[in-house]
Amino acid sequence: MAESKSSKRLILGIDPGLNFTGYGLIQVTGRRLQVIEFGVIRSRSQDDFFDKLHRIFDQMSDIAREYKPDEVAVENLFVSRNSTSALRLGHARAAAIVAILNQNIDVSEYTPLEVKKALTGNGAADKKQVQYMVQKLLGLSEPPMPLDASDALGVAITHYQRAQISTVE
Repeated sequence: MAESKSSKRLILGIDPGLNFTGYGLIQVTGRRLQVIEFGVIRSRSQDDFFDKLHRIFDQMSDIAREYKPDEVAVENLFVSRNSTSALRLGHARAAAIVAILNQNIDVSEYTPLEVKKALTGNGAADKKQVQYMVQKLLGLSEPPMPLDASDALGVAITHYQRAQISTVE
C-alpha cells in the first residue's frame, strides 16, 4: 500500500553563520529519509555586516517559500570566548530564524553537542565525523559538501530523530 501524502514531512535544517549559512532539506516518508536540497548562503568577506544579514534573510525567505518545509530546525549558538564573534553569529542566526517565522513555520533549536551526539554518539565529534554519518544516514554516494551544508542536514536529521523519540514516550 502506498504511503499517504500526509505521512510525508519536509524538514529544513539550518547551520547559521555570517559568511556561510548552511541549509539542508530532507523529506521524511515513514522512517525513510531522503535529501531534497542542500547548500550554503554565501556572503563575501568584504560585504558590509548589514548586507550579510540582509542576504541571509532574503535567501532563507526564498528557500522557505520555494520548498514550504513543515518543520525547521536551527543549530543553537555554541559558547565562544570571543563575544564579538558570538554576537555577530547570533545576528546571522536571528536573520535566518525571522525569515522562517515570517512564513509561519515553527522553529526548533539544537545545540552543536546535541547534533553531534545524535549523529555520532559522541558530543566531541568533529565536522568530518558528522559529515560521514550524514552521508550514511541519508544513503548518499558522496559526502555532502560544503561542511556547512552537511551540518545543516545533520540538524534536520537530529530534529527527525528527536521527534521519533518524543512520539514513543
